[in-house]
Amino acid sequence: MTAIYVASSELPTPFGEFKLHGFEDSETGQEHVAITLGDVTSEDAVLCRVHSECLTGDALFSMRCDCGAQLQTALKRVSEEGRGIILYLRQEGRGIGLINKVRAYELQDQGADTVEANERLGFDADLRDYSICKNMFTYFGIGKVRLMTNNPVKVTALTKLGIEIVGREPLETGHNDHNARYLATKAGKLGHLFGKRE
Repeated sequence: MTAIYVASSELPTPFGEFKLHGFEDSETGQEHVAITLGDVTSEDAVLCRVHSECLTGDALFSMRCDCGAQLQTALKRVSEEGRGIILYLRQEGRGIGLINKVRAYELQDQGADTVEANERLGFDADLRDYSICKNMFTYFGIGKVRLMTNNPVKVTALTKLGIEIVGREPLETGHNDHNARYLATKAGKLGHLFGKRE
């Protein structure tokens, strides 16, 4: 995957005055964005979130997951720090797409957990690809990040791309009765780390 920079604009939000930068995958035409605040080009590690699109959580306020809460918390933390970047990748449903995600939700309504639902649909538990991040980070001159994530797979994937992770900062937010099993499955089957800082 190769990210081609397209354009930038101002992005005023309730959390702060950010900049929005558009990128396009030269191979697939898929569109992704980076959201920045302050000077992210210095040699110091920049506060960072790599966030995969979740329409239901990010835009429809679903309580089935913690995605929307994580995105808002990441924006708040970047704003409070005065410097940071969020890569927003268009890979819905851990890479299976929006309609398949709805199908997976239907299976979850019938008793499957989030991993079992994906597998019953013929998918791996997580199909996300983070390789596009390399070009996006390179565009901004970023080589070192403090990564806001609970997912060790994401840390490994970015490290393999040559991004230096100088620290992992947990994003534990948005927990509720509707997503308790979902979060337990992420910890038990996908290895997500809760209550740990590295």
